[in-house]
Amino acid sequence: MATNDACFHGDIPAAYDRYMVPMLFDPYAADLAQRVASIDPHRVLEVAAGSGALTRAMSSALPHAEIIATDLNQAMLDVAALRHSGGHVVWQQADASSLPFPAQTFDAIASQFGVMFFPDRGRAYREILRVLKPKGTFFFNTWDSVENNAFAKAVKASTDTLFRDDPLSFFQRTPHSYVDAEAILLELEQAGFQSATFARVEKTARAPSARDAATGFCKGSPLRTEIDARQSKVDVVARVADTLEQVFGMGPIEGGMSAFVFTAEAPRQT
Repeated sequence: MATNDACFHGDIPAAYDRYMVPMLFDPYAADLAQRVASIDPHRVLEVAAGSGALTRAMSSALPHAEIIATDLNQAMLDVAALRHSGGHVVWQQADASSLPFPAQTFDAIASQFGVMFFPDRGRAYREILRVLKPKGTFFFNTWDSVENNAFAKAVKASTDTLFRDDPLSFFQRTPHSYVDAEAILLELEQAGFQSATFARVEKTARAPSARDAATGFCKGSPLRTEIDARQSKVDVVARVADTLEQVFGMGPIEGGMSAFVFTAEAPRQT
């Protein structure tokens, strides 16, 4: 993984929150928040919280729980804090591979589309297990393949054509790279978790326009870093928007998306 894949800086966080969150992340945030709420936790840690899509959903689903939302990028947390000022949510910069909390602190830990960014997932999983209470639960999701996510598939096809001699690799390198669910279960077991399960969950991605969707992908994700590095004179957002219009039509657009949702428990004594 390129080291800057986990670095959301400059105006990327604001574009991510404006375009990507309602398009892709809010539907899965609602799903994951309800799964966390089903165990009625009192203390919840969120890792890789980003701009707070899952945080806001959990805050609504768990109004009496203490929620600590962490992310590696302070810029993302700054955007998140502007969107949500609930008194039972604390925002804190933290690295999932070295969490600044005592052992056995949390009833539940959640992460929305963050684990694929961890440079050492085994270490991060062991660290998450360390701060979970005995029988506490870890909830997280990961994207399915690019081919099973319609917007991403179309954006990738468009940029592959634009940069034929030097294609962008972000999609398959990071967000859609962690798709072997059985292998992920094995990694969780090796880290010390038990009763790990997964479900494939399909949702619908929606955007007000192809232009909005293209702007989100090209300006609100690390894909932007790859685009900028190529110093292209082409208006990449406009070209991607044209492709999305050809595939999904004019006006508001929608397409299928797919992800895996995992749950895993800490042993009775960790």
